[in-house]
Amino acid sequence: MEMHFAPRWNIMVSLKQQGLVPGRFPGRNGSIRCAHQQVLTVKIAKPDSLAGDLWGGTAAMLVALPSAIAFGVTIYAALGGSYAAYGALAGILGTAALGLVASLAGGTNRLITAPCAPAAAVLSAFTIQQVALGTPAATVLLLLVVLALMTGVLQMTFGFVGLGSLIKYMPYPVVSGYLSGVGLIIIGSQVPKFLGAQAGATLWQALTTPNSWLWQSIVIGVVTIAVMVLAPRFTKAVPAAILALLAGIASYFALSLGDPAMLQLDKNPLVVGALRGGGSFTEGMATRWQGVSGIGLGEIKSLLVPALTLAVLLSIDTLKTCVVLDALTRSRHNSNRELIGQGLGNLTAGLIGGMPGAGQMGATMVNMASGAVTRMSGVVEGVLSLIAYLLLGSLVAWVPVAALAAILIVIGFRMFDRNSLHLLKSRTTILDFAVIVAVVVVALTVGLIPASGTGVVLAIVLFIREQIRGSIVRGKAYGNQMFSKRVRLPAEMEILEKRGDATAIFELQGSLFFGTASQLYTALEPELKARSYIILDMRRVQSVDLTAVHMLEQIQGTLAERNAILIFSALPENVPSGQDMRKYFDQVGLVKTEKRVETFNELDEALEWVEERLIEEEHLERMQEKPLELREIDVFLGRKETTLAALEACMDKRSYKAGEKIFARGDAGDEMYLIRRGAVRIVLPLSNTQSHHLATFGRSDFFGEMAFLDPAPRSADAMALTEADLFVLSRKRFDTLAEEHKKLAIGLVLSVARVLAIRLRYANAELRALHT
Repeated sequence: MEMHFAPRWNIMVSLKQQGLVPGRFPGRNGSIRCAHQQVLTVKIAKPDSLAGDLWGGTAAMLVALPSAIAFGVTIYAALGGSYAAYGALAGILGTAALGLVASLAGGTNRLITAPCAPAAAVLSAFTIQQVALGTPAATVLLLLVVLALMTGVLQMTFGFVGLGSLIKYMPYPVVSGYLSGVGLIIIGSQVPKFLGAQAGATLWQALTTPNSWLWQSIVIGVVTIAVMVLAPRFTKAVPAAILALLAGIASYFALSLGDPAMLQLDKNPLVVGALRGGGSFTEGMATRWQGVSGIGLGEIKSLLVPALTLAVLLSIDTLKTCVVLDALTRSRHNSNRELIGQGLGNLTAGLIGGMPGAGQMGATMVNMASGAVTRMSGVVEGVLSLIAYLLLGSLVAWVPVAALAAILIVIGFRMFDRNSLHLLKSRTTILDFAVIVAVVVVALTVGLIPASGTGVVLAIVLFIREQIRGSIVRGKAYGNQMFSKRVRLPAEMEILEKRGDATAIFELQGSLFFGTASQLYTALEPELKARSYIILDMRRVQSVDLTAVHMLEQIQGTLAERNAILIFSALPENVPSGQDMRKYFDQVGLVKTEKRVETFNELDEALEWVEERLIEEEHLERMQEKPLELREIDVFLGRKETTLAALEACMDKRSYKAGEKIFARGDAGDEMYLIRRGAVRIVLPLSNTQSHHLATFGRSDFFGEMAFLDPAPRSADAMALTEADLFVLSRKRFDTLAEEHKKLAIGLVLSVARVLAIRLRYANAELRALHT
């Protein structure tokens, strides 16, 4: 399944993270049809200009800031407990920088950009890897800054080269697997902090050494989780994350009443703590640039893959949120401009030591629900985040680590796509579930970076699978089931009914490429040795690759061995990919004149060409060079000479050159035309440059009978296809003749009715063939 925006579960996760429930916002409604055909309904507050942006930005800050602090602590805690404060600072600075810069440069109204879970997972894994390699902590700090800068540059590059319109397309199983993997990684990394295990302990080490657990940490974590989960049931006025964080802080100080040592910041494993070595805000920022001399080319190269992974993930996360915003607000964002804005925001965040991020679904929904209208709400959120830090920065040191870990555990749990288990109920979706499991397993056992590569590969496999699962042959018929629009004499139709099965017509659809070439050959193979003409109607074909062309050459060669002919009709000149299939076939030599291959603009032209050859092969004497006499016209066969002489006296004889118009749509007239020699084409004008071919009439046939029977303006154009000689009988002169020769008049009307019935019968047969 290919999505333009987040599936239902992802939107719900983001809303639930903030304690929101869809359908509880005051104001007008918006709805989105998401994965599994379920509809998410969100009520959006009525816009109130600047006031709405102020309220929306304030509410968004309350949602984004606690999570940003938790994400930052998660990343930097791997360097040691004393660096947790740097993580909190990075989260706050990232929130401020992204709110200010990305909102102004990106241009998407109401979008809130802040540090997010995918960034935390990738950067945390990167930090743990660097620590395992023995990289000094000061160097890791700088590498994180450089990684944020590279991510910003890559996102800007995506926007400048126009990848914004493509990067948002990602199959649901790949996104589900990746985010589920991120959620599990976050949970696994936070459980040791929740339990109060020693810094640097792995999940397994923490679980197997209960003697290292701190009961105070567990109590704080349980209280935080309980408030995070239960708070939305009682109030929507304050985001659940804020209430949970406050509850965690309150429980910490409540426990400190029985343990005064908890009121000491120095070497206190239960709280974030002060910046390492103390220092001011400016000194904290400057510390991030220490160790620049330790960065070499090798380290820069090692950052390329993580930076690319992070840039793609953050871009997808942002554009997914933008598409949801479009659906709710009936607006349209500029994907490429937004990526440039996001890149500038992450570049700025990196320069000041902040954490990179993306457009956050939860904070954006809260912003919109609070009445935000423009992108200035994002600027308000960034300014308030910076003000909050400057005013309350000293209090960040007292935030319990277990409280932040508990918030992230809840977020990670909600990121896990439990709805994907429903894919096991149907055989048709088991492979999609297998893809989700594969991405999750790679993320957990190898890493997030290889998981992203696995996701891309599996996305390609899924695409090929979907193409192969669909039938490349839309319809199949034979020449005695489907006929051209040229109206034939009964004797000619007998030949076509008898020999028409020498022709097989295949209507193709979709993409002809290496994945479907074998399917097409299998469908054609039974006919290659039994038919003299194979017609491939290419009207609905979307693209053709070289493998498919090679397969068509094999088919042409097999037919040529039997002097059979391969025919293409309606070769598209401008398919969605921009390919001119007619030119492409010529360039690769598939339609060279020495090969037994024919091409026609329409299927009807191909059918008419084949029918002419079948009739000629039957050696039907058609006497095209001599105009027919009235007694030789099919509807007058067997009539008395005296009767025909009276009828001919009422007729005019007219001749037309090839291409000359006989009558036009809308013309007044009551004349019926009988063809003595040549052919006449009937077309329905659609516009000044387009028309639809209705029928072609040949020697001994008639046309114009509708106006003859029912005097009304002509309904189509008639044009001489070749030089043509005609008998012309007007209704007025026929009525005069009928008064004296009633039997002749009745006979003529019956003959016309019989021919019309035959034409209708063949039309019905063609309709049946089209629907089989």
